[in-house]
Amino acid sequence: MPANKKYLSSPGQRFLKITAGTIGGYLVMINFHLLLSCMIEKKYVIITSFITGYILWAILLLVAFLAKNGWKIWGVYLLLAVLFYLPFLIK
Repeated sequence: MPANKKYLSSPGQRFLKITAGTIGGYLVMINFHLLLSCMIEKKYVIITSFITGYILWAILLLVAFLAKNGWKIWGVYLLLAVLFYLPFLIK
């Protein structure tokens, strides 16, 4: 039985959600670990980022598909990426 059309996203919104989840989620994950490297020793962040990086990226990928609007999730991910990167940039 095919899906009900009212629950499906338009092709443009689907593309925005896919790119926000993959690229935007990856940016947020990387910048989050850069923020952690400002607070904790870098060797511990590198060790834990192998596991936590993948888990965080996967969660951010799922959250992007739960959002109603692809533009909003891109905005949220870019805002988070900039906020996480600022302390690393200032240091």
